[in-house]
Amino acid sequence: MRRILGFVFVLAVLLSLALSAAGAEPIKIGCNLEMTGGTAAYGQMAWEGLELIQELVKPEVLGRPVKLVVVDNKTDRVEAANATSRLIEKEKVVAIIGPMISGNMLAAGPIAEKYGIPIIGPSTTNPLTTQGKQYVFRACFIDPFQGTIAAKFAYNNLKARTAAIISDISQDYCVALGNFFAREFTRLGGKVVTTVYLRTGDQDFSAQLTAIKNSNPDLIYMPNYYQEIALAARQARDLGLKQPILSGDGADAPELIQIGGPAVEGLMHTAFWHEKAAVTELGKKYIEKYRAKYGKAPNAFGALAADSYLILLDAIKRANSVDPKKIRDAIEATSGLQVVTGPVTIENGDAIKPIVIRRVEKGEFQYLDIVQP
Repeated sequence: MRRILGFVFVLAVLLSLALSAAGAEPIKIGCNLEMTGGTAAYGQMAWEGLELIQELVKPEVLGRPVKLVVVDNKTDRVEAANATSRLIEKEKVVAIIGPMISGNMLAAGPIAEKYGIPIIGPSTTNPLTTQGKQYVFRACFIDPFQGTIAAKFAYNNLKARTAAIISDISQDYCVALGNFFAREFTRLGGKVVTTVYLRTGDQDFSAQLTAIKNSNPDLIYMPNYYQEIALAARQARDLGLKQPILSGDGADAPELIQIGGPAVEGLMHTAFWHEKAAVTELGKKYIEKYRAKYGKAPNAFGALAADSYLILLDAIKRANSVDPKKIRDAIEATSGLQVVTGPVTIENGDAIKPIVIRRVEKGEFQYLDIVQP
């Protein structure tokens, strides 16, 4: 009888705790994402990753449910800034995930900094996004590292001695990454024979590609977003340019292959992650569940959004508080946390992460190599 009563008591306590957590006020985390506009693929992939990680990891911390509040920044800087203000002022979030691209984070970050609300960019690689900031973080590597690795790969692995760069002058990320590549490629002994620019939304690159053709480089570097890369690659092949094309993390979207078709076959790019590089148990479970849920290969942007979520939950747990200042301090103290893409450590707002190199083969992104920081 005592054993039965004891069991009933334990069951009642557990039920009480469950009801208490369910009835508790949710902890709100904002999601400032590019759900529409020129880089909508990144925001949509991020949202898939966030939905999935909440199925793998119970959306609860400090005995309270976690609620994600998403706002579409429409791939626009003004909208990204407005979304940040709305999430902080109206939704009362304790932290924000996103934006996904550096230009939008450069608009959103100062607002979060002003209000003292932690904001973490899953894939904002431009070093300026966190520079001089206390509340702005990233879950990925930074462009100086990415540009350096791309240049070394071009010079040492592809044996290129001359290169042409075509970058998007309207995007901070693209211009900066092109500059970091050029600096390291030149230091290694290579020569950038021509640098030309395009703008987001452009459709005709014939003038830029003709200049590249006339300079006859060993390699073409396109540090842009997927749509412009795909269109430029198609037009380059139509002009008879057969040189290898190397790009950055902005190429990492299925739309690159959908738009580019055969023209992007063989394209290589630096990337955040590939499922063949998964090293954590959580990462392996994520891959399995992602394929089962969405019927396709997992992508880096969804995985990095999931990483950002896990970094925030871990920080709230270690801070034992929803005070944004304490959460911020706990994020900065993150060390060796096992997330989807691997172990992560935060230093001065930046994540210490490796770089993966991939190539498009038979219409799919294939893993080539991984470079540790």
